[in-house]
Amino acid sequence: MTRAEIEKISKALGDKTRLRIFEAISAREETTCCDIASMRGVTPATVSHHLRILNDAGLIACRRKGQFVYSEAAPETIEEYARALAKMARGKQRAKTS
Repeated sequence: MTRAEIEKISKALGDKTRLRIFEAISAREETTCCDIASMRGVTPATVSHHLRILNDAGLIACRRKGQFVYSEAAPETIEEYARALAKMARGKQRAKTS
């Protein structure tokens, strides 16, 4: 995973609303924008904006079926992200001991 991808994912998850949306999507097999918009304090326009950012970061996958867009979590991206962060942390530990 490149540094740019790490930064993009970090930025996507750094927003509390996007983190809540990602958590809601991850809790189900798939969900629609309407399901997410029913969360208190989130308008459909806001959901669409945040879904685009999460999708661009590779954290979710979206597919259209009829008039609805279904979103599902992409756990492989989170796994790769966690490995990249762990690698960064190990590098820092090595630098401290040197």
